[in-house]
Amino acid sequence: MICKKMWTAGLYIRLSQEDLDIGKNKKESNSITSQKELLQEFVDKQDDIEIFEIYVDDGFTGTDFNRPGFQMLLADIKKEKINSVIVKDLSRLGRNYIEVGNYIEQIFPLYNIRFIAVNDMIDSFKNPDSTNTIIVPFKNLINDEYCRDTSIKIRTALNTKKKKGEFVGAFAPYGYIKDRLDKHKLIIDKESAEIVKNIFNWYVYEGIGKISICHKLNDLGILNPTGYKKIKQKQNYKNYGIQDDKYNWTPSTIRNILKNEVYIGNTVQGKRKSKSYKIHKVEKVSKEDWIRVENTHKGIIDKETFEKAQDLNQKEIRTSPKEQITSIWAGLIKCNECQMAMNKKSSTNKTGKKYEYYICSTYRKKSNKLCTKHTIKTEKIYETILILINMYIKKYVDINEVTKEAEKFNNNKNFDEIESLILEKENEIKRITNYKQSLYEDWKNEDITKEEYTEYKKKYNLKQKLIEKNISQLKEEKKENKKENNFLKELKEKNQISKLTRNIISELIQYIYVKEDGSLRIKFNYKSCE
Repeated sequence: MICKKMWTAGLYIRLSQEDLDIGKNKKESNSITSQKELLQEFVDKQDDIEIFEIYVDDGFTGTDFNRPGFQMLLADIKKEKINSVIVKDLSRLGRNYIEVGNYIEQIFPLYNIRFIAVNDMIDSFKNPDSTNTIIVPFKNLINDEYCRDTSIKIRTALNTKKKKGEFVGAFAPYGYIKDRLDKHKLIIDKESAEIVKNIFNWYVYEGIGKISICHKLNDLGILNPTGYKKIKQKQNYKNYGIQDDKYNWTPSTIRNILKNEVYIGNTVQGKRKSKSYKIHKVEKVSKEDWIRVENTHKGIIDKETFEKAQDLNQKEIRTSPKEQITSIWAGLIKCNECQMAMNKKSSTNKTGKKYEYYICSTYRKKSNKLCTKHTIKTEKIYETILILINMYIKKYVDINEVTKEAEKFNNNKNFDEIESLILEKENEIKRITNYKQSLYEDWKNEDITKEEYTEYKKKYNLKQKLIEKNISQLKEEKKENKKENNFLKELKEKNQISKLTRNIISELIQYIYVKEDGSLRIKFNYKSCE
């Protein structure tokens, strides 16, 4: 006589990272494979149970029940696809004693689910009392305490590593990779590090804002950090802030790079933490409690450039995405009385000529009782600052030092290097042209289909356009490089400057204060004057 199967079972298997960290013996006993074998062996001995599905959560903590495998199990329970749940023991179901008790005593009975924990000899059908004894909550409490204790040990071990300056993140920051010999040490990744250098140079020394930098990188077809890690480095990296797979740069990504101390060789960790070992919601940690260790690895950016970036960021420089050029005064002009920023505005005079001027933001946005207009034309600022800077240079500045520093940060590329890059890109276009010609011949010879020819041609055309745009930018950089060299030559010969640039202003001036009568007070990086 063939016995009809009464119970359609879901076998639930869980292995957490904590279990893997306990040791070799524990790892072996709680492995996914051994759990499957044990549960399969148990079902094979039962005449009234058949397996519907095996649900697995590999690498998920037992304190949180929002696990994909467990959620699938619950969904199938609600759809009445299964009427029995079998686990190795209570700890595999979970280690939160309140939640485990809730499922055993409330949820499973509500859906008429037979619950079996093999090693704990719990069976809600054959022995209903086995789920209601004092032993069950006691075991759940022990499992919960085990998880709390493990969590403390892991957190303590990680904090010790952090305080030593060892990197404990799952993925290295953009611009770095983990050392193969020591996963807690960062080493420079040449390709992405070059992009980091460009971002800082564009922002600090060329006056290009965050939005414009995004446009520049996206136009060049450069993958953002998430895309680079997933596609170039083939890492299983997830960034839940990414809404699509285009991997475009955003201003916030640029901002995070510009303020990250990792790029000057410092390791800063412990910025976020989980509320508790049961509540995995991440919350921010106050800055004074961050774990900060200096000089843990080789920096990509020098400290001077990094500090300038922080200073510029504080001044909240904004640029036009279309122009890709920051006003030479951006973030520098303040009201002398209220110390707030001056807003740039434009207007038209009686003759129809447009002009720009600055006005006190307190007066304009808050109240005319809190401050006065302090209006001043941009033209007057330029003329006055040019005179004052030249006076300042003659009195306080060593021309040789200024030109030396300017040359040092002149795009980190000399004239010959730019020429070489242009030649390299032009040769690449020639190669692409040859590839396209070969494709055409392959199509005509019927080596490839028309669809394949069209697809490949489209890809090569896109690549060619990006390279051509890159060449155009390099040629502009070449022109700017020449202009900069002419400027330095003039500064050396005449001991003064005839034209103001963002570079020289940022180097010399900290703030420009506009007085009520329209006169200026300049706070230089070393001495101030009026």
